[in-house]
Amino acid sequence: MAQKPSASMSSDTEAMASTTGELPEQRDQDASKLVDRFAIWSGVAGLVPVPVIDVLAVGGLQLQMLRRLSQIYGVEFSENRGKALIAALAGCMIPATSGMGAASALKAIPVVNILAAGFVMPVLSAGATYAIGKAFVQHFESGGTLLDFNPPDYREFVKAQKEMWESRTRGRSTTSTTATSSP
Repeated sequence: MAQKPSASMSSDTEAMASTTGELPEQRDQDASKLVDRFAIWSGVAGLVPVPVIDVLAVGGLQLQMLRRLSQIYGVEFSENRGKALIAALAGCMIPATSGMGAASALKAIPVVNILAAGFVMPVLSAGATYAIGKAFVQHFESGGTLLDFNPPDYREFVKAQKEMWESRTRGRSTTSTTATSSP
């Protein structure tokens, strides 16, 4: 006897279902929303007050984002390959990733930890995740896989995406400031 499918599918099932009958525009829109959501979650993970744990949490979120993007685009995913690619791509963004490490280490110093935990680490984490996600979206859209991804090829693209994320966050903060200062 066939069972009736439950009303709430898991997000993994939804992502795999999206590879079958979705139009490329819808798939790209889903991928973009996914990258935005994981960038925000990475920013939240940057708020973790414990040094090193925050960086591990952000790395875990980036790996999960890559797995979900692979599902959306129907690309075979390997956790080990994903970890290596994220690390290599993060290495192309040395200023951002070294900044994340430094911000994480600053959390161990009293008083300075408030600044690092509250401002620096969340912005760096979200920006790096956004840039990495957009690089993989572009690669998967062009028919690439995890096996043929070459991080140095995306160095300039990642830099541009990181700048785009920073301008988006600056735009939001100035919009909210002007909205609250209006009579």
